[in-house]
Amino acid sequence: MGFGSYDESEQQQPQDNDDEDVEAVNVHEHDHDGQLEFESDVSTDQLVSQLGSMKDEDDE
Repeated sequence: MGFGSYDESEQQQPQDNDDEDVEAVNVHEHDHDGQLEFESDVSTDQLVSQLGSMKDEDDE
């Protein structure tokens, strides 16, 4: 036996046959229909500037 000898069955992807025991995740369980409204005294430009400052702090 030389280098590079292997069993081809070892190179196949493992089969996962335990799917029956796994619970499905309902991604729509907490979906909500409706509206959200809020009032603020802060302008959009101020909020964008604040967001930029926060992102700059994260980069440091």
